[in-house]
Parts: sequence; structure tokens; C-alpha cells
Amino acid sequence: MAGEERRQGLSAFTAYVEWDPEANLYVGIVPGIPGAHTQAATLDELQENLKEVLQLCLEEYEGSPEDLPRFIGLQQVEISA
Repeated sequence: MAGEERRQGLSAFTAYVEWDPEANLYVGIVPGIPGAHTQAATLDELQENLKEVLQLCLEEYEGSPEDLPRFIGLQQVEISA
């Protein structure tokens, strides 16, 4: 699955986390899982929200888990300003 690792019956996903200064909230996105995004005031709350939204998204997903995009990594791109 997208950014997923399996360990003793658990699935681990990679989330991209950023700080939104306008909303004063942390925003979390799990790449490759449609609808898997949430926000929270603290990182601990964001972790719990991400777990909940992942459960909901995977329960609603009708395809095969192997068909989900796989998260590979992030790249930093530099451009001249």
C-alpha cells in the first residue's frame, strides 16, 4: 500500500506533515490514499486524526490494496527566484 510497511499485523503509512501559519494548525497528508488528509492543533492530535482518517479511507476503498500508489519519497527542487 502507499507508503505502507507491515510489522506483526500492523500497517504503517508515511504522512507528509506541514504547518499552516494562516490556520495555526498542523496539516497531515498520506500520499496515495484518496481522502487521507487532516489537521490538528498539536502533533499528537494530528497522529490520532491521521489514524482515524486512514481507517475510514481504507474501509471505503473498493479496489485491491496492491492497486494503491506507493509512496517512494520526497525530492527537494531548487529554482532561481
